[in-house]
Amino acid sequence: MMITRHLIVPAIAVCAALSQITCAAQRQAEQSKDSKDQAPMARTAHVSRAPFGKMPDGTPVEIFTLTSANGMEVRTMPYGAIVVSMRVPDRGGNIGDVTLGFDNFDDYIVKKPPYFGAIAGRYANRIAKGRFTLDGKTYRLAINNAPNHLHGGVVGFDKRLWHAEPTERNGIAGVVYTLTSADGDEGYPGTVIATVTYSVSSANALTIDFEATTDRPTPVNLTNHTYFNLAGEGRGDILAHVLTIDADRFTPVDDTLIPNGAMVPVGDTPFDFRTPTAIGARIDADDVQIRRGSGYDHNWVLNGASSSGASGGGSPAVSHAAHVVDPVSGRTLDVSTTEPGMQFYTGNFLDGTIHGKAGHAYVRRGGFCLETQHFPDSPNHANFPSTIVRPGTPYRSQTVFAFGTAPADR
Repeated sequence: MMITRHLIVPAIAVCAALSQITCAAQRQAEQSKDSKDQAPMARTAHVSRAPFGKMPDGTPVEIFTLTSANGMEVRTMPYGAIVVSMRVPDRGGNIGDVTLGFDNFDDYIVKKPPYFGAIAGRYANRIAKGRFTLDGKTYRLAINNAPNHLHGGVVGFDKRLWHAEPTERNGIAGVVYTLTSADGDEGYPGTVIATVTYSVSSANALTIDFEATTDRPTPVNLTNHTYFNLAGEGRGDILAHVLTIDADRFTPVDDTLIPNGAMVPVGDTPFDFRTPTAIGARIDADDVQIRRGSGYDHNWVLNGASSSGASGGGSPAVSHAAHVVDPVSGRTLDVSTTEPGMQFYTGNFLDGTIHGKAGHAYVRRGGFCLETQHFPDSPNHANFPSTIVRPGTPYRSQTVFAFGTAPADR
């Protein structure tokens, strides 16, 4: 399906030389219309900040709004380095928010949402039984998803207040978040300094750059946990969205969602999204892996990623990972990343009890996540790409969420 970008093209009328007065009036009207139509193209990317709420201890929390030259708007805040909203056009030019979340800060504290828009870390996804061995020593982590450790523990990076610095340069608006995770934090060794940079460009894309350094060897695996609904947040389920994943293999899991160490072909399974397929087409298939995840909650082995991924200290290339289209609105999402894996999750445990923006009830499968990452439980699987970061060798990773529109089917 071809992707087309929504462009505002000024209509140029042909001036019929009926009379000098008519022509002059028509030219004046056209000049006025051209000026209005071209105004959005003259905008520059910018970032603004405003109060958003207060932490339980009274610490103020701001919200940062990143606006691209073409009008894409991303709002993000230092608590959890959370993406609060992403507003992008549909095929008719109507702007809508495509991410699940809340209108006010207090709801992120009180309602304890399942990682809406947050940065998951120090280790995104699961580590079996909350333990791993590194350089001959066994470390025990917090168990917060019994019997396993999930997304960094009880107070992971998603529940921490990051330091924020807005930035504007070269036509890009962004905000840089920095967090220090102390030695022993949730059981992890080493002091880690993590940096996450959000930036928007004129191409209606959100780029997320991750970096982390450590003073002792430690696992690091960061991701953004945004829930998307391209029809618009709160507009029902995402089962009619059509998905393509650039992956020939996935990592099967046990009944606690821990990989068994294998990387198996997706062919002839409900996990084959190599060609465009509706998310709901096989989501309730009679398949042991589907039953274990209550739908999709699995890691795909991306075709384009390097074997070492982002934890090798270099700068691996960004490769295309997934394409999603909502046939009704026409909105499309393309995901590209340096990461070797991607967790596709279909909001199986949303149940309508969480009410988000404008009071919308977030129903089961009302959003999907495409969490670019290293594989779950990698510290316990020598055959998986390493997630161990060592002093002097920084962790670096990049993911791009690019939005567009597709024409209506004829």
